[in-house]
Amino acid sequence: MGSDGRVLARDEVPTPSTTSEDVLFEALVDLIGTVTQDCASYDVCGVGCGGPMTLNGVLVSPLNIPAWRAFPLSSKLEDTLGVSVAIDNDAKALALGEAWYGAGRRFKNFLAMVVSTGVGGGLVVDGMLLDGASGNAGHIGHVIVEPEGARCGCGAQGCLEAEASGPAIERRIGTKPSKADTNEKVRAGTMVGRAVASVVNLLDLEQVLIGGSVALGFGEPFLDAANRELARRCQLEFSQGVRISTVELGHNAPIVGAAAIGFRSTEKAVRGSRSD
Repeated sequence: MGSDGRVLARDEVPTPSTTSEDVLFEALVDLIGTVTQDCASYDVCGVGCGGPMTLNGVLVSPLNIPAWRAFPLSSKLEDTLGVSVAIDNDAKALALGEAWYGAGRRFKNFLAMVVSTGVGGGLVVDGMLLDGASGNAGHIGHVIVEPEGARCGCGAQGCLEAEASGPAIERRIGTKPSKADTNEKVRAGTMVGRAVASVVNLLDLEQVLIGGSVALGFGEPFLDAANRELARRCQLEFSQGVRISTVELGHNAPIVGAAAIGFRSTEKAVRGSRSD
């Protein structure tokens, strides 16, 4: 991707179903090779990865990728590619990308979130992406929305991720989320709106931007239900009127976000970073 926000090449592959950390890593390297084959050179590799992880993605342990536990993704990629590598949570990357070239340009205080295989979020507050003590700020997928609900992969019960992620929906309905009926789409949206309301009330946000295969695939029934629940739960004067809308960058949002993570590490100006 160029520094002007244009996606120059893209490709995707399914995450291999494997318990081997090396097989998974090799699939990633092959994908990088495919999208960079026409590049004369590149200076940095930006990565958005599921969390949690240690600061700067030195060790990653994405809940939905069991093959990687405390996996040294940063050093492995640097050794393989021979360039600098910058890693952050994928939803934080999404927030940074939307702040850079998407709808986030219009707001100084917003949440960007992904509802897909997992549920994650990135927070921009007072114009800056929040990192937190260990770099894991924004994990809205682990806000409790159903105290007696399903057991989550994190070990807690009733997390948003355990109720509204793609795998959670598949467990509920016994088939792919794409086959979900309107009632299931409305339920997922309601769970999202409930979690978002807690974050909006806590942090005095202006807007929420949402992406991911579930959120984008479920469309209006999901989004309308999420906004109804958000309005019902946000009764403080400052939080009334906050809305959830889809990410402006669409399916390119994760790619732009990963690039923003990379450019930020080279001290290029990226809106939403602490160095912009």
